[in-house]
Amino acid sequence: MPPNERRRCGPVTRLALALAEDACVRSGLAPAALRSVFASSNGDGGVVDDILGAVTTPGGEVSPTRFHNSVHNATAGYWTIGQGTIAPAAALGCFDWSFGQGLLKAMAECVVEDAPVLFVAYDLPIPGPIGTVRITQEAFGCALLLDPATTTNGLATLDAAYCPTAVTEDDIPLEALDRLAMGNPAARSIPLLREIARGGTGKPLQMVCQPGILHIKVTPCP
Repeated sequence: MPPNERRRCGPVTRLALALAEDACVRSGLAPAALRSVFASSNGDGGVVDDILGAVTTPGGEVSPTRFHNSVHNATAGYWTIGQGTIAPAAALGCFDWSFGQGLLKAMAECVVEDAPVLFVAYDLPIPGPIGTVRITQEAFGCALLLDPATTTNGLATLDAAYCPTAVTEDDIPLEALDRLAMGNPAARSIPLLREIARGGTGKPLQMVCQPGILHIKVTPCP
């Protein structure tokens, strides 16, 4: 990333970009050629807190850089600038369902466009008054490189189906680690990440993805 942009971006963007870069390195694919989907429930809550503090302080001023970073697609913008890419980049915010909705978007784009898609989900705790209402515990993020073609270094094959039936997380049995993950929207990826790490057992996963549910089956790569 150019030095000027590197100085301007905050912790949330740095986390997302580090995840994206790591996924690209591990996949062996060129970042500039990839479509991308960035999903975050909170966006850059630290910047928003700073801006609200400034506008409620007599004589307070908001710098153009802080205002720029408050936009939800700022991370996607930094990624495209840093990689010098003109490939499509989407930014989603879907409250607690940002990971599931983002993954659904990335998988659909991968299939429809028949092209690799980089998917990044990330969230940090929000400081200040907003953080007392929108509570996010710990920092968490993950990145997946979705490729419609079979590759030699692929970790697993994902098959997904979306059902518009309304459910709650209480309707889905969770392991202990999964319940701890409820404290961060991006950490709702843990059941899927665990299944990928196990090599794919073929056991269907259910992920609340309001206003419906996302069914995902993970199997080993051929």
